[in-house]
Formats: sequence, structure tokens, C-alpha cells
Amino acid sequence: MSNDQQVDAALDLLRRLPPADTDANLDRIITLAPHLQDELLESVDVQLKIKRCSKTKRDFLCCDYNRDGDSYRSPWSNEFEPPIEDDDGGTKPSERLRGIEIKMGEAVDIYRDLYYEGGISSIYFWDLDDGFAGVVLIKKTTPQGKGEGSWDSIHVFEATDRARTAHYKLTTTVILHLGSSSESLGQINLGGNMVYQKELDLPVEDDSSHIVNLGRMIEDMETKHRGMLNEVYFGKARDIIGDLRSIFESYLTFNFPNLKQALLR
Repeated sequence: MSNDQQVDAALDLLRRLPPADTDANLDRIITLAPHLQDELLESVDVQLKIKRCSKTKRDFLCCDYNRDGDSYRSPWSNEFEPPIEDDDGGTKPSERLRGIEIKMGEAVDIYRDLYYEGGISSIYFWDLDDGFAGVVLIKKTTPQGKGEGSWDSIHVFEATDRARTAHYKLTTTVILHLGSSSESLGQINLGGNMVYQKELDLPVEDDSSHIVNLGRMIEDMETKHRGMLNEVYFGKARDIIGDLRSIFESYLTFNFPNLKQALLR
């Protein structure tokens, strides 16, 4: 079996397993086939992990886009955790792009606080030959004692510079997981992910224009995702619960004459 066939088989297997266990199942596959690690990590979306910056004492989110080996770059200090011993210290954005990254992080931090009322956000940029690319990460988990739940937004984009405009390509992935367990309801798990892409050409006057353009695109995509999740996931759950109730009621309706006769005896 070729390397591509092994990757396809691993991805197909992960799609058939519970979404809530994707992270653990991915680790198991990588343990069995270490040579597929880089390709699988680039192809599979998993729930975002949290690390703490040792310099600023602030939490940040980890993904494949800020990873270099076993280290992850902190958006707050621009340093890798744990430190990389190479001469270059790991891949980092240019000075100009780092300035845009910081300003974009401040804007997304305000957006996250207004829309999510908590959670963690992180932004990472990197240079391209004809522009730049980046990823905006947002994670929100439910407070302890209120069930188990998490929302992970992963917005990967490319910005190609043109004359007075820029071409943006945005790919948004939302990973949702909800869980509850009680004696009255039993165990309930609802999870999955959705992916959408969008491309736009927008005017650019200076570097701050990129922040405005990307911010609007990300806000629109998250609004679309929330609407689709409400219709697809929660709507489907309501339909299933409604069908279960209707089956029980139909059973009583069809068997009522027999029950009545049994009681009269």
C-alpha cells in the first residue's frame, strides 16, 4: 500500500469514528504509523489545545500552524514553548507582519469577548512570496458543573497582494462537542465539525485594511456556521426526540383498545 493510500485509509477511518474521540484516535494512528504524522496533522482538524506562555503567563492555543517540532509559538511573546535550540529559533513572521499579527490579535480579542463572553483566542501569521497567510483560533468551553461542551473555530486564510486590492481566501472549520450525563436523561453526546470556504477581492489602503477585511469575513463565516449548526445539529436532535415521543404516543393510541379490554377483565 502506497503512502497516499495509507493516508486516505487513515482519514476514512477517522471520519467513521466518534468526533469527540478524534484527538485520541489520531494519536493512536500516528503511534502505529509515525511516517504519516505530518500529513495527518495537516489534514485532520482536532480540538485546540491550550498552553501557557512562560514569559507573559497568558494562555494561548496550539495547532499545526504555530508548531515547530514539539514546540509551539506563543502569540504574546513570539517565542516557542519549549524553546527551540536551532540558530533561527523557529519560524517567525517578519517584523512588518508581526506588527499586523499583534493588532489583529487585539481586534479578535475584543470580538471574542463580545461574542463568546470568555474563552481564548490566538492569531498566527506567516510570510508568503506574494502576500501572507495566517490562522485565527477561538476556543470556548463550558464552565465546570454545567455539562461538557466546547466550541473551536479555526479560520485559515491567504491574502494575495494586488494593485490597491487583495485577494482573500478563507477556510473556516468549526468543531462542536456537547455532552451531558444525568440519571434522568442518561448520557447524551452531540459533536461534529463543519467546513466552509470563501474568496473575496477587497480594497486595501494600508496594513490596517487587512485587519478590517479579514475581521468582517471571519465574523460573517462564524455567523453562517452558528446558523447551520442550529439547523443541522440541534434541529436534528429535536427531530429525533420528537420522533421518539411520537412513537410512544402512537403505541398507546394503537393499543388503547387492547389495554381497555384487559382492564375490564
